[in-house]
Amino acid sequence: MKKLVLLLFLGASFMGQAQKVSTRSGFVKFFSDAPVEDITAENNQVSSILNLEDGSFAFLVPIKAFQFEKALMQEHFNENYMESGKFPSASFKGSIVDYTKIDLSKDAKYTLQFKGTMTVHGESQEITKEVILLVKGGKVSVQAEFLLKCSDYGIEIPTAKKDNISNEISVTVKFDYA
Repeated sequence: MKKLVLLLFLGASFMGQAQKVSTRSGFVKFFSDAPVEDITAENNQVSSILNLEDGSFAFLVPIKAFQFEKALMQEHFNENYMESGKFPSASFKGSIVDYTKIDLSKDAKYTLQFKGTMTVHGESQEITKEVILLVKGGKVSVQAEFLLKCSDYGIEIPTAKKDNISNEISVTVKFDYA
């Protein structure tokens, strides 16, 4: 419930009374491609809200909800790198650029940009990334794949682990809105 309240707070500050759609089962996956090992984790507990009038949107990612193949990786991720007790969530707040070009009354696929503030590990960065917006059967979904650098968010990778964990992490997000 805390997640939803925080997400609604994030959304309310820039959405007013506009028509909104949301999900509490969004998807975020990350992948670290390093010389010694690949690391993948998935999270299906991501909340997101989208303003259908102007394209502003936000999402909130609970860090402890990431699932790894190995329990030890998950433990190290939460305790040593993400410090999820101190930084329990990551978030994005921004908008889809050129959203006004979208016709929500017709099934279509749009390739646009999203722009805003990504906050991870207590550090915020302005980002602009490509996003795919799909309209099908009156429903909207948003998908994006992009790279984030751990160093941009104050996540330190010890020298001894540089071959195990990449500084550049591939991130995939997908939100199907109701």
